[in-house]
Amino acid sequence: MRQLNNFIGGEWRESKGKRVKDVNPADTSEVVAEAPSSSAAEAAEACDAALRAYPGWRNTPAPVRGQLLYRVQRRMEQRKEEIAEALTREEGKTLVEARGEVQRAINVIEFFAGEARRITGETIPSELPHNFCYTVKQPVGPVAIITPWNFPVAIPVWKMAPALVSGNTVVFKPASLTPLTAALIVEVFEQCGLPPGVLNLVFGGGREVGDTIVKHPAIQAVSFTGSTDVGTGLYSAAAARGIKCQCEMGGKNPIVVLADADL
Repeated sequence: MRQLNNFIGGEWRESKGKRVKDVNPADTSEVVAEAPSSSAAEAAEACDAALRAYPGWRNTPAPVRGQLLYRVQRRMEQRKEEIAEALTREEGKTLVEARGEVQRAINVIEFFAGEARRITGETIPSELPHNFCYTVKQPVGPVAIITPWNFPVAIPVWKMAPALVSGNTVVFKPASLTPLTAALIVEVFEQCGLPPGVLNLVFGGGREVGDTIVKHPAIQAVSFTGSTDVGTGLYSAAAARGIKCQCEMGGKNPIVVLADADL
């Protein structure tokens, strides 16, 4: 069983909150890991760390940020089986599916690493003489990423990779049901030389940690995948602050099992 800690400002920090067991759904006698139920104060520390790291990361040339993502891609390829096995043990999908999900994350990282050289602006013809008009793309600042348990490797990476390569810093709150895969993802970034505070990980519940992060003045955008109820609340909180909010909420995917199904 692995003891997990928050990752704030480039350090793995032990939380003062109670420990929550991460149980294998296929074998409930196996405790895969224990993660902390972090406090609002710890969530705020993560936001503060992201804010401190933002100027340096924003000013890092985009191609340099892309090279870091290429290193992450290669490192995740090396740890693919380890991450897939952890995903299967704590979330329950088959190992074949878990390997496919990790590979999908690797592909996403590779794609956005290449995008680093395509973060371009444009020049615009002006109606006025002696005017030169152009646009420059800028990062928005520290961003919050809140993710679910059903794709705990792919979905965080879908959000992290474009945010990081664009020059934003990240506060990551994963689902409470899949903390180990979240920790392994962050470990990979740490091992590849990501500067302290650029990516921060906070475990805990949505009401305590999620609400604190979204309402923190440092956070300038939120990307959320989860339930409609929670997403609606986050969207309202983001709107009240006038910050960007991206929500992927409950789907419509019914399954009909007939009486003659061979189960």
